[in-house]
Amino acid sequence: MLKLAVEAAKKAACLHKKFYRNAGTVRHKGTSNNLVTKVDLAAERIIKETLHRAYPSHGFICEENGTENADNEFRWIIDPLDGTVNYAHGFPLFCVSIALQKQGVTRLGVVYASVLEELFTVELGKGARLNGEKARVSGTKKLENALLATGFPYSLKQRPGDNFRHFNKFCMSSQAVRRAGSAALDLCYVGCGILDGFFEQELYAWDTAAGVLFVEEAKGRVTDYGGKKYNVFQKTIAASNGLIHGEMLKVLQ
Repeated sequence: MLKLAVEAAKKAACLHKKFYRNAGTVRHKGTSNNLVTKVDLAAERIIKETLHRAYPSHGFICEENGTENADNEFRWIIDPLDGTVNYAHGFPLFCVSIALQKQGVTRLGVVYASVLEELFTVELGKGARLNGEKARVSGTKKLENALLATGFPYSLKQRPGDNFRHFNKFCMSSQAVRRAGSAALDLCYVGCGILDGFFEQELYAWDTAAGVLFVEEAKGRVTDYGGKKYNVFQKTIAASNGLIHGEMLKVLQ
């Protein structure tokens, strides 16, 4: 199944590359900062077709076209283009994210950064890999030495909530905070030890399903802001190398 997911991700990535910096008409989904392009829609369609052809009974949870047979024992969770705003502006940090759940447990994931050609793959109990090489979280022991990442929800302008407060506190307590615009990639970079931690709120299953498993299989830790075990339908997420997790949770609380 992992091989098929990689195949589907690479097909979507071909579309990403074909229209990169030539995305054409961009539409808005409710707010001015929530975009969708023809590439989002076409990439999702080709991913679903590839997976459905091999497993016609499986269900889907997709960003653009919602759910289909989502109560099935097996369901695919798909973000055909995570980082659409980046893509629409020609900024190269975006990816395709595909995860497979069995009875609600994520079994495998693929995240492919199309332009960077970074392929993140993971299987439950079998570890995480970047371009075939084993991935492992960083050894950074203190928050003050950590490089973190975050993102802001589409509702930020209407409901700022704690976003800016958390961002400010982490800027003061860590080495630096980055806001790159793709949660799936941020999570994978935590799993690779490039980032030491990540936090965000108001994400969706397609943003996190593959990346969370990647962090966990790379020996990192993922919880909600309160420290409880994370599931992909929660609205707050804190991911780290495990060593700085306690310090991160203190800031978030």
